Amino acid sequence: MKVSRKLGIVLLAIVMIASFAVSAFARGGSEEETPYIAVVSKGEQHDFWQQVKLGANAAAAEYGVDITFEGPPSESDVQIQVEMLNSAMAKNPVAIALAALNTESVIDQLEETKRLGIPVIGFDSGVPNAPSGSIYANASTDNYAAAGVAAEKMFEVIKGDIEAATSANPVAIVVMNQDAAGESLLSRGFGFRDTMIDLIVSGTSKTAADIAVQGNSAYIAAGSPTGGDEVIIYMVVPASASAQDTSSAASAVLNRVADDSVLGIFCSNEATVKGLLAATNDGADLPIMYPGMVVIGYDAGEGQKNAVREQFFLGSITQDPYSIGYMAVELAYNAYMGNPVSDVDTGAKFYNYQNMDDADIEGLLYD
Repeated sequence: MKVSRKLGIVLLAIVMIASFAVSAFARGGSEEETPYIAVVSKGEQHDFWQQVKLGANAAAAEYGVDITFEGPPSESDVQIQVEMLNSAMAKNPVAIALAALNTESVIDQLEETKRLGIPVIGFDSGVPNAPSGSIYANASTDNYAAAGVAAEKMFEVIKGDIEAATSANPVAIVVMNQDAAGESLLSRGFGFRDTMIDLIVSGTSKTAADIAVQGNSAYIAAGSPTGGDEVIIYMVVPASASAQDTSSAASAVLNRVADDSVLGIFCSNEATVKGLLAATNDGADLPIMYPGMVVIGYDAGEGQKNAVREQFFLGSITQDPYSIGYMAVELAYNAYMGNPVSDVDTGAKFYNYQNMDDADIEGLLYD
């Protein structure tokens, strides 16, 4: 009797230990299965994308998720980004954050994520014209409005020269855009173009009939004025986003400054800014060789900040790349958790040598 009782106790203990082990194993397996979110960016080399990555990593730590952050070597490498997205999808992410270089190139992938119920969050320029229901929300800057601020700041300085322009002595404004595919750059080009036209018409004696938008056809809307001969707005796109091509495009523009009476240049992103800086001895040649010409950039980075601080540039528009990365992952996590999500405007500000050290600006000026 005593033996059987002891045997029963031993057997009970074995069962309890086994049950505990199974339970512990199940708990441990669950804890090890950290949700994975794939972040596929437009790039990874530029300072801007490094700040986006920092924000994404911070959100990953905050919400206890694993992420990968990938972007192609150049923002012209559409196929490389597609392959990165395919690779990320093969890892079975619970959500994806995507800044598409070209929406058409990822239509099939978006249809598949929609079929599988994988939430996709757009960030930076997002994924414009994506299949309905495939994009849950976007974390991005209102690029159209931000570029419009650049036009306003430039117009304040060149208004008098525009007023004085005639058919015999026309003036020009140049808008340098990295490409004609990404939504963010298209929106910046459109925003600057449209705002400048509105300001000229409302703030001077000129009419739309005196203005002509010329250059890359992607940046000339059906309603854009094209017949004027007093104020020309040139929409320029380099052959590629490479340093060599952006620098060559900037040099070509600078060679026309005197003959075309170029009053100002707006560089709509970091790549075109770097191209202009490379063509002008880091900007030092601008006030010497092109006195009075107004330059406004977009984004930040060490070279651009120095050009603003030294007043080679009138100023620049800065986004909040850290917030873009953070909010992209935050939205992706919330979508995975089944929480409602909606678009978030991550903001933009104009900075110059006078305000770039202010508390609300300096934190947005990455290196």
